[in-house]
Amino acid sequence: MKDLADIPALMTEIGQRAKAAAATLAFAPSQAKRQALEQAAEIIQERRAEIVAANEKDLAFGREKGLTDAMMDRLKLDDARIEGICDSLRAVAEQDDPVGEVLAEWDRPTGLHIKRVRTPLGVVGVIYESRPNVTADAGALCLKSGNAVILRGGSESFHTSSALHACMVEGLKAAGLPEDAIQMVPTRDRAAVKELLTMTDYVDVIVPRGGKGLVGLVQREARVPVFAHLEGIVHIYVDASADPVKALDVVMNAKTRRTGICGAAECLLIHRDIVATIGQGLIRALLDAGVRVHADETLARIDGAVPATAEDWGREYLDMDIAAKVVDDVDAAIAHIRQYSSSHTECIIAEDPAPVARFFERVDSAILMHNASTQFADGGEFGMGAEIGIATGKMHARGPVGAAQLTSFKYLVTGDGTTRA
Repeated sequence: MKDLADIPALMTEIGQRAKAAAATLAFAPSQAKRQALEQAAEIIQERRAEIVAANEKDLAFGREKGLTDAMMDRLKLDDARIEGICDSLRAVAEQDDPVGEVLAEWDRPTGLHIKRVRTPLGVVGVIYESRPNVTADAGALCLKSGNAVILRGGSESFHTSSALHACMVEGLKAAGLPEDAIQMVPTRDRAAVKELLTMTDYVDVIVPRGGKGLVGLVQREARVPVFAHLEGIVHIYVDASADPVKALDVVMNAKTRRTGICGAAECLLIHRDIVATIGQGLIRALLDAGVRVHADETLARIDGAVPATAEDWGREYLDMDIAAKVVDDVDAAIAHIRQYSSSHTECIIAEDPAPVARFFERVDSAILMHNASTQFADGGEFGMGAEIGIATGKMHARGPVGAAQLTSFKYLVTGDGTTRA
């Protein structure tokens, strides 16, 4: 490896190695990929104490940097979360291999037989903040889909990500796959990110996973195509037909289960007809749970709520805060969401199928939910084993990006001495 002080040379070498590994991975046996992931899970379990010790270093670094409680929660690994990483690796390992899957197949009058089949993208660059589990999730999904990956984790998770990466490499070794299939940028220097964003000779797609600042930087400066994982400005609309018990359960879980994840609810929209009943109950329950409610003029009359400012609409708090507003009907809720949403996840709580159908038809976010917590906006919960991010754009991948979404396709055309007239 090149001198860490020479960032351009370092990144070029990483890119060259990744491209060479990707050429091999494109036709790697499914069993080898499965073995690599299962072995990595075993090694992570064996090295649990080592990983927790590395995480303690990162937590200390985070405290010195003054990270918020929500960011510290994203950064922290304990036994349960390490077990969750292992479970995700095994779940991805058990999935069907997407590479080579026949997406469509047809015959032409000319005698040609045509297949459209999944094929890897090549080299994926993943830039992420805080959450060290992304190291394992991204590595697993890229490997499963036959892609090499270059991981650039946040400076605050450097030690934990390095420890997890070492386990992933051991899994590759055990399965006889190229060690360069999963590489981690070995420096906190931000110059490495700028290099990665312009490596069009070696990198096929960039996936940023982090806050608005990181995603904005990537979108502005990348010359490589980007799957954008934008901030999660998540709305819940409570319709006049909502069941009060379901509404309470869903809203409280969506806001308070984990406030620092992108699927956490950030804005509550309440139908005007239920303000004095279900609406009051929801606001009081949130306040009792320690949530700061930034309310519009109507809801701010409830003791404990604070008046919302213009900045509270369209804000990702990632903390024990939520904006709350009264709307006249489902159309008003849709209009608010269209204005302020980041196109990540939105939810409607209703028993009447008519507003649900209207909401699903007219809201254009990547994930729409009905009577379910927005904290389910997660590739693992969707049965993908893990996710590399939630893509909020519309090109190629949208919503949870799993192994299948990390593929493109090619056409296999077969003739029998066939010529064109």
